[in-house]
Amino acid sequence: MPTVPPASETAEAVDVTALLERGRTLATPVLRAAVDRLAPPMDTVAAYHFGWIDAQGRPAEGDGGKAVRPALAVLSAEVMSAAPETGVPGAVAVELVHNFSLLHDDLMDGDEQRRHRDTVWKVHGPAQAILVGDALFALANEVLLELGTVEAGRATRRLTTATRALIDGQAQDIAYEHRDRVSVEECLEMEGNKTGALLACASSVGAVLGGADDRTADTLEKYGYHLGLAFQAVDDLLGIWGDPVSTGKQTWSDLRQRKKSLPVVAALAAGGSASERLGEILAADAKSSDAEDFSEEEFAARAALIEEAGGREWTAGEARRQHTIAIEALDAVDMPDRVRAQFTALADFVVVRKR
Repeated sequence: MPTVPPASETAEAVDVTALLERGRTLATPVLRAAVDRLAPPMDTVAAYHFGWIDAQGRPAEGDGGKAVRPALAVLSAEVMSAAPETGVPGAVAVELVHNFSLLHDDLMDGDEQRRHRDTVWKVHGPAQAILVGDALFALANEVLLELGTVEAGRATRRLTTATRALIDGQAQDIAYEHRDRVSVEECLEMEGNKTGALLACASSVGAVLGGADDRTADTLEKYGYHLGLAFQAVDDLLGIWGDPVSTGKQTWSDLRQRKKSLPVVAALAAGGSASERLGEILAADAKSSDAEDFSEEEFAARAALIEEAGGREWTAGEARRQHTIAIEALDAVDMPDRVRAQFTALADFVVVRKR
């Protein structure tokens, strides 16, 4: 897996676990209250998705995800010397949009597992996955707009722009599955839309709610956008070589779905015998109706060719490169040193993880 050294001694001293937990603790009560507004059975389906109940409706302590986005939203309020709580509506809105996308993505991708549990469409059916996803997107806008401030309106505009980019990215991702070749540039554009846009919004929304001007917000978005590209590069590595015990997904999950992720695209673009062989195999795969018919050995062989062609190494390097761009963007924003160190530590965490 890719690793980066801490960007500074100060960043090394930051307790990232506590930072993530702060965002989760501040956002969760407001998130639960928003979900409680949904009509039955959507409220129950959403609660299952968030891990608050099990498939039988009993209280549960499910894995709620890494909570990077809430942590960033709350932290960004402190750029403006505002209280962390100022960023909570933004944190909740971003989480609602993120989970709207997960509900729909799981259905579109046919993923049966998320966070070590059956996905919503698998338990409650495709119709509920679609409806609840739509409802979470509507709630996201409500949570911000009901603040009734000029800053809330500005934050909502940024959120809706990010959401549209996210949807564009998902559409590109699906379209690329049916193409023999996708360029590295196209893949980066898709991943910038699908992952970078919402992390960009999370990195600025608290600051906007705290009164940040557009220049400050745009610069924080640059940090978040490139952090998102680093985040997705690591996800792409985990999607092929991740440990299912850690990721909660099947082995070779991205290969099963024929995703044109960065390791695959970089390997195909590299040239050489392994690259050519991989291209021939994937072209033949495209004519097969069901990748699930393939054996574990066949998936392992494809992964080995991707690594031999350099796709794994290139993607790890790209994660580090995008991490560096994100950190450098912070230099253009005046903020307390403590806050800067926390942004840096969160970026380090994103690139050094196993799930």
